[in-house]
Amino acid sequence: MKALLRVLLGALALTFALPAVAAELKLGFVNAARVLKSAPQAEAALNRLEKEFSPRDKALVEAQKALRKLEDRLSKDGATLSDAERRDLERDIISQRRDVKRAQDEFREDFNIRRNEEMAKLQKLIQDAITALAQEERYDLVLNDGAVIFASEAVDITDKVLKRLSAVHGN
Repeated sequence: MKALLRVLLGALALTFALPAVAAELKLGFVNAARVLKSAPQAEAALNRLEKEFSPRDKALVEAQKALRKLEDRLSKDGATLSDAERRDLERDIISQRRDVKRAQDEFREDFNIRRNEEMAKLQKLIQDAITALAQEERYDLVLNDGAVIFASEAVDITDKVLKRLSAVHGN
């Protein structure tokens, strides 16, 4: 009975102590999706990508139009062409299809690489801004959709966990 009473008193003490500890912590939350969408740097990055890849995109569209014209010519005039002309046209179409596919793949790959580079720069910039703000305004913990973006030493228990794991490992 005494043990049960001690547990209940301990739980009661913790109930009153937790709000006091929580009141001392300054917590923050960042909606990263909104920051990525609304940051002026994000719009600037999109504009840079569009400017860089627009000429290649237009060239791809033109190559696709040229290929469609050849395919239309083959379907429309194929019956009236000589065997040699039809074979040459079919080879031309196959060759251009291959070239267009290769150009599309290269375009997609180059675009993805550049987009990832721009995103990495933007994420670093956002991380730096959050960390600076958290330090200036003395936040103890800043979260983003469940992930910790910034943690002050006041809430970081990593060393304690490592010490406990080392102690357990030694036994």
